[in-house]
Amino acid sequence: MTKIDQREDLQTIVQQFKELDETMTHYSDMLSLAGWDQQVKAPPKGKAYFSKVRGTLSTELFRLGTSDKLERLLNALSKPDAQQQLDEPTKAAVREHKRGFDKNKKIPEALHKEFTIHTANARTVWEEARKENNFEKFRPTLERTVELIREYAELYGYEKHPYDALLDKYEPGLTVEQLDGIFGTLREKTVQLLARIRSSSDQPRDVFEGTFDVGQQEKFNLFLLPLLGYDLEAGRLDVTAHPFACTINVGDVRITTRYFDNDPKGSLFATIHEAGHAIYEQGVNPDYEGSVISGGISLGIHESQSRFLENMVGRSEAFWQRYLDDYKHFFPGKFEDVSLRDFYRSVNIVSPSFIRVEADEVTYNLHIMLRYELEKGLVAGTLEVKDLPKLWNEKMREYLGIEPPTEDVGVLQDVHWSYGVFGYFPTYSLGNLYSAQIRKTILKQFPDFYDRVRRDEFGTIREWLREQIHQHGSVYLPSDLIKRVTGEELNPDYLVQYLEEKYSDVYSL
Repeated sequence: MTKIDQREDLQTIVQQFKELDETMTHYSDMLSLAGWDQQVKAPPKGKAYFSKVRGTLSTELFRLGTSDKLERLLNALSKPDAQQQLDEPTKAAVREHKRGFDKNKKIPEALHKEFTIHTANARTVWEEARKENNFEKFRPTLERTVELIREYAELYGYEKHPYDALLDKYEPGLTVEQLDGIFGTLREKTVQLLARIRSSSDQPRDVFEGTFDVGQQEKFNLFLLPLLGYDLEAGRLDVTAHPFACTINVGDVRITTRYFDNDPKGSLFATIHEAGHAIYEQGVNPDYEGSVISGGISLGIHESQSRFLENMVGRSEAFWQRYLDDYKHFFPGKFEDVSLRDFYRSVNIVSPSFIRVEADEVTYNLHIMLRYELEKGLVAGTLEVKDLPKLWNEKMREYLGIEPPTEDVGVLQDVHWSYGVFGYFPTYSLGNLYSAQIRKTILKQFPDFYDRVRRDEFGTIREWLREQIHQHGSVYLPSDLIKRVTGEELNPDYLVQYLEEKYSDVYSL
């Protein structure tokens, strides 16, 4: 066979692979749309049947992802001579499908279908249990979820700890050994900083007094989102019990938030946070649409973008120097005598809270460490579901010095376990670590970064993020991407330095 014939054969294989990649992505897109609808718009009486529909779609996607056809194509395209002729996006798509294939091929189809239907129904049970403040109502469902998760971990395989098998799904290469080291250092530094903050004689006052019209909160969010870079013609903002971002495709990335008339900060920063996720997805190279590489590479990198926008931009003094007058306009009479300095300090108050998504920057990672320890134990079988409420409260006292008064603000607060998502929580802290390192790099390249935010020139930074991170989708693995962007491997010291510097100013330490 001539080289031309060989090239033509490779082109045929690549074309077949791209067609299958696109078909699988379409199934995944429809599952995302179905998941969004079930959480946001579907009527209660339709949810049980809808769970079956999602189960069918997911099973079909699973079959495609473990098919002999995909295996044949992956084997052909993984050969060294083929790899040398592929462009970077195609190589990345092959890599991502191979990761998925190697994992999913180990999972029996019947187990996959049971897990999909079970967790779709579990979401509804969790919602009811949370409303009723009744963990016992959710316990049997969660016990079955944990049993299934343990099966998955064993089938995936691991070297040292069963939890490693789940971590790798969300952050490739991440292990318990690595996290124990990172969290050990971070916990020590956080506790020390928290003690200094608590002992400060210059405590900020909360300027968010009284009630705030929910309609006005929504109007401000819709005013702010386009200015941050979120394209409302390629997305939408809705209300749910638990804020999230949902990508249907590059041109349809939806976000949700929640509103409380006595806590406008919660809605505001949840919205900015989810916008960070969505702007990442909207910024992916449109040429990648319809491919497995059209989304963010990992949850940790994804979280870095939402945390950067929420905390390092949205909670900065420069940001509120630009937007405080606008915020006051939406809530007339509320902040008439509030200075920029007082407002800035107020949105950065450090106070241990029961709710993870409402936690401040300093204490947030302690919430993640709590969940990490519990998940490790559940997956390893060293603790049982029935003990979760008690263990949750004990660790809240140990880590944060407070105990939840009710289960809905304690063990029942997060949606993740209802989905069967274990190994996800640590990526939130990874996002904080990545974002601090990315911020350090931005400050090196743009020493006037915060002046740009103040002057309403954040667009230049957003374009830098798009060029360095967003446009690449899943082309680069997390460790490669962070090194490519910042010039070094993950360094937890940057987050510690950022928190020390910022809160020394806020609390006059």
